[in-house]
Amino acid sequence: MGIFMADTKILVDGLCFAEGPRWRDGKLYFSDMHADSVYTLDSSGKLNTIVKLDNDQPSGLGWLPDGRLLIVSMTERKVLAYDGSVLTELADLSSLASYHCNDMVSDAVGRSYVGNFGFNLHEGSTFKKAEMIMVKSDGRCRVVAEELAFPNGTVITPDGSTMVVAETMAARLTAFDIEPDGGLTRRRVWAKLDDAIPDGICLDSAGGIWVASPSSNEVLRVEEGGKVTDRIGVDNSAFACMLGGENGTTLHILTSRTSD
Repeated sequence: MGIFMADTKILVDGLCFAEGPRWRDGKLYFSDMHADSVYTLDSSGKLNTIVKLDNDQPSGLGWLPDGRLLIVSMTERKVLAYDGSVLTELADLSSLASYHCNDMVSDAVGRSYVGNFGFNLHEGSTFKKAEMIMVKSDGRCRVVAEELAFPNGTVITPDGSTMVVAETMAARLTAFDIEPDGGLTRRRVWAKLDDAIPDGICLDSAGGIWVASPSSNEVLRVEEGGKVTDRIGVDNSAFACMLGGENGTTLHILTSRTSD
């Protein structure tokens, strides 16, 4: 199946580097990593600043059951909590993460799972595999998976039983069972990708995963086992994606000419 150009429209442009999209309360939440800001965007294209960080490069987003917004501070290797007025530190991951933290997914009971680079990608350091870190709502954290090749975009199935993470440097989606204590077991390949590099991902109602692939300027829909059912080409590199809108069927694609 070839790449096709869907009927798309630009909702907002001029961003530095948009990452970590999440859909909540009728709006798209996302981080602008190099602008140190978290925004919301509605279907009309209205952009609203939620919070600005102090040179922390926000990345993954999530929520605690009490409604506080969680933000990954990439370079500080922390998870921050924002209650609408005050930004506080929930967890310091610097002793657990091999390098800068990136994407995150939060579950319904307040556990969040954070990936990291594993090595200094932008300065050409030697590749090193990384960890997945679980952060509880009280800030306690521990490593729950190791030897991941740049764990990046992550989803949890609606029943809370399975996590799938994009291993960017291995061109695959990897699944785990989620244990009652939040641990990850039964690691397996969910889908191996050809000619695509998985970055941000999102899950649709039929169980398919939409995968942003910056190297091929596209978003592709993949089923378990690796069958690609759809491809949407975009003008720039696609770094992340999120379903939302009415009935959760609008695909939002975050693009940039470069990750720098």
